[in-house]
Amino acid sequence: MKKTWWKESVVYQIYPRSFQDSNGDGVGDIPGIISRLDYLEQLGVDVIWLCPVYESPNDDNGYDISNYQAIMNEFGTIGDWERLLQELHGRGMKLIMDLVVNHTSDEHPWFVESRKSKDNAYRDYYIWRDGKDGKEPNNWASFFSGSAWKRDEATGQYFLHLFSSKQPDLNWENEKVRREVYDLMTWWLEKGVDGFRMDVINLISKVEGLPDAEGDGKYNFGGEFFMNGPRIHEFLQEMNREVLSKYDIMTVGETPGVSPGEASLYVGEDRGELNMVFQFELMDIDAGPGGKWNVTPWKLVDFKRIMGKWQVELDGKGWNSLYLNNHDQPRMVSRFGDDGEYRKESAKMLATLLHTLQGTPYIYQGEELGMTNVKFAGIDEYRDIETINMYKEYLEAGRAEKDVMASIYSKGRDNARTPMQWDASLHGGFTTGTPWLKINPNYKEINAEEALRDPDSVFHYYRQLIELRKRHEVIVYGRYDVLLEEDERIYAYTRTLGEERLLIVLNFFADPVTFELPEAVAFDSYERLIGNYAWPEEADPRRLQLRPFEAQVLKLN
Repeated sequence: MKKTWWKESVVYQIYPRSFQDSNGDGVGDIPGIISRLDYLEQLGVDVIWLCPVYESPNDDNGYDISNYQAIMNEFGTIGDWERLLQELHGRGMKLIMDLVVNHTSDEHPWFVESRKSKDNAYRDYYIWRDGKDGKEPNNWASFFSGSAWKRDEATGQYFLHLFSSKQPDLNWENEKVRREVYDLMTWWLEKGVDGFRMDVINLISKVEGLPDAEGDGKYNFGGEFFMNGPRIHEFLQEMNREVLSKYDIMTVGETPGVSPGEASLYVGEDRGELNMVFQFELMDIDAGPGGKWNVTPWKLVDFKRIMGKWQVELDGKGWNSLYLNNHDQPRMVSRFGDDGEYRKESAKMLATLLHTLQGTPYIYQGEELGMTNVKFAGIDEYRDIETINMYKEYLEAGRAEKDVMASIYSKGRDNARTPMQWDASLHGGFTTGTPWLKINPNYKEINAEEALRDPDSVFHYYRQLIELRKRHEVIVYGRYDVLLEEDERIYAYTRTLGEERLLIVLNFFADPVTFELPEAVAFDSYERLIGNYAWPEEADPRRLQLRPFEAQVLKLN
């Protein structure tokens, strides 16, 4: 397997609206990010992934772009952005931008033109259709509730929007659209960006004819007709040929609904498409039959099976991305750990998992502090369009409000979007104004200032994990082998590269448990590399008494 910088990197994701406000308007901005770069350098990360900062009406927090070559006023200026890039590069860090090209904003000049008339030069930049029998062109549901179509009064036709109605889907069948996208990508690469995270990139090719989706609802999920569509690989290979291959960059595609087999087509080293993808199989582990809001308990055996499947099936073929939370997912310590008594221990245990698997680890802002989910009093304190739409739809359908709120507390996207907790001052040091979204009330206990002071903090543990990965190639490139696959409480595995072998043992729960090393894993001596509890002198890797949420990484000789 080829060795490259992006396989050996650790990425830190910044959600700019919530990271640091520099001017007191309650919204994070680029000068705010610049003011915190020393903190990120101290953490030891290599790459910053910046969520969208482009000009946008902000219907979906910047994922609805009205100008791909300008910066949103709230975030600063193109000059601020250029200074950010310069400051990062000066520290030996890289910057990847969010590329959102499945859809634009309905305020983008292309769409403004497109909706004027059926024969407008930009009409075919988007997906327009006549209605059927006085209804929408098909029965597809939007990811954000309701129909995926909106009727436009000017021409009486409908346009497709898989997300918000202010996010019309681009028509990738149109060669001019593809050329426009490649041009804007080239523009950013010429400015010096180090790559792209590509938003829902596997949705850009739709099945011809846009058939109805099966299901008994008024609107049904049509993923089989737009996920991993018929021309997706052709489009990505063209993008790679025309743009990506000309630069030494990192690319990661957000690809809901891919299996490891499909992923190997996107990331195969000989395929000329992307470097890696974000898969969602693990993120669906606690989704019941009704989807993500139907929260059901997850089992460790399933968790290990999913993680292991991706480790094994992509090994030697393509590269994994490793994450347990992001701007669209709840906080990992609340979801997979314990955000109460064992918050620090479980945050460190989950971090140990992420940083000792094969793939590029992604840290979402605040994760390195052990930030948690939030429970706001009522829906009026939430800002996320997906959450607000779901709340209305579920109440109209007769669901009890307390049940709907319980789903939001578990899975709502605002859990990850509460402002970064810098210190114990008002609003956690995020802003001197009124924050756009309320801060988590636990900021006085959980914040960066406290974490930097405490040598045993989650932050300093992350720092050590990142350093460890840089010192031991086996962590990056080694083979993964799971141990005790059916154990319901322990996740243990080895990583092997040539003569070097690591043993990783994780207790996923609050109850103490005994780990017994299978006899097949033989060794003469061992060295402990890192762990979230002190290593007892009398400890023996062959039989370990694991404390609540304990994590240990050993080098076996």
